[in-house]
Amino acid sequence: MAVEIKEIKPTKKAILEFIHYPIDVLYKDSPYFVPPLITDEIDLLLPERNPAFEFCESKYFMAFRDGKPVGRIAGIINHVVNKRANKNECRFGFVDFINDDEVVDALFNAVTEWGKAKGMDTLTGPLGFTDMDKEGMLVKGFDQMPTQSEIYNYDYYPAQMQRMEFEKNADWLGMRIIVPDQIPPKMARVAKLVSERYEVRNIHFNNRKELVSKYGDAIFSLINEAYDQLFGYSPLTKRQIDHYIKVYLPFLPLDHISMVVDKTDTLIAVGITIPSISKALIKGRGRFFPLGWYHLLKAIKGGTNVVDLLLIAVKPEYQNRGVNSLLFNDLIPVYIKQKYKWAESNPELELNEKVRQQWAYFEVDENKLRRAFTKKI
Repeated sequence: MAVEIKEIKPTKKAILEFIHYPIDVLYKDSPYFVPPLITDEIDLLLPERNPAFEFCESKYFMAFRDGKPVGRIAGIINHVVNKRANKNECRFGFVDFINDDEVVDALFNAVTEWGKAKGMDTLTGPLGFTDMDKEGMLVKGFDQMPTQSEIYNYDYYPAQMQRMEFEKNADWLGMRIIVPDQIPPKMARVAKLVSERYEVRNIHFNNRKELVSKYGDAIFSLINEAYDQLFGYSPLTKRQIDHYIKVYLPFLPLDHISMVVDKTDTLIAVGITIPSISKALIKGRGRFFPLGWYHLLKAIKGGTNVVDLLLIAVKPEYQNRGVNSLLFNDLIPVYIKQKYKWAESNPELELNEKVRQQWAYFEVDENKLRRAFTKKI
């Protein structure tokens, strides 16, 4: 049967089939695919719920054969990134497909034609609306379980990109860092020296409302500063910052957040980590009910031996000055207490040497590699 491409309208009812395809069809038997929370995907894909639509537009497509879904893809245009980089780039994301040339070509042709109609001349991805979304196609580590913030895909995906003559645009490394049984002595010395030299210190909060009121905005403003020059970065708007404060900060374990301030109490560094919920999401298949909430709560309360490093941000003027040592000097005792065996990094740009240098104190395995592909259209 011929492949049929359907545009999926951005309504809650219509978008659910788009969301459920990888979870309940393509990856239903995969032991490595980590489903997203369906409620989060709805909030991400619907324009009225995602603040990124203030400066983004998108179009969603699904491929069907004999009435059955066989693939999906989203076209996204981030006008802020395009203006900052002086380019006309259409992103593709939320892409999943069976290993079938006709299906893959039909999906990418649909996004290409939409992008060209919008005046775009390049197609790049997989990328989301902003850097807060999942990005990068897996090209190494197909037998590794990703974090809840990472894309998983079958090993035939990059081969299909090659067949369509897409080229490498950027790579992200995934790290597995062994949790040491004590703070590395050299790191402890560096942390003490940095604290004294620059008059900076760690701060902690036992009250979540106090954390949000005092440093909620500051955390995401710092992320904007620290990540501004990275590949394809889209600065968070005030509305996005308010959204992420509401969505994330109420649920993160406070002892898994490390913050560093200067002598004026200005935030200069933050490390946000969380007990791995990957296995919990697999058990719940991306759903809260009937038992998804139980698996998530159990993981967050200590039912895992893996910790995920969601993000680390350091104010630009303090980068390469050893401030990261204060973050890990603060967090390692928590990890030891929780009996974590290792930490999983989220994707780190291959060329970001500032970030890669921070792992010099640890035993590290570069166990995953993700890639953004690009092509003129």
